[in-house]
Amino acid sequence: PPQETSVTELKAAMIPSAFTLHQNAPNPFNNTTTIEFDLPRSSKLVTLDIFNIAGQCVTTLLRKQQAAGHYALYWDGHDNAGNPVGTGVYFYRLQTEKLSATRKLLLLR
Repeated sequence: PPQETSVTELKAAMIPSAFTLHQNAPNPFNNTTTIEFDLPRSSKLVTLDIFNIAGQCVTTLLRKQQAAGHYALYWDGHDNAGNPVGTGVYFYRLQTEKLSATRKLLLLR
């Protein structure tokens, strides 16, 4: 059976001073990678999506209200249906109501 994408979040006690989408680590990755981000204020809707090179959304790791803080999400290289995605360059985008940031990652199978 397909494995579910693992999403875990961590909140630090200190409120970050800036909206930041960090580079995933490790990069490139094989099994799982960690994507960290900082929210300086609460947001009614925060989304973190992963796109293939053609711009198609492969998976959504986060889509919900978030309090201010530091977060880490883990992606295991599977799409929304639980299927493993192929080797290649992918982009991940963090969005709030007013801010957006995008970075790229490399998956090696």
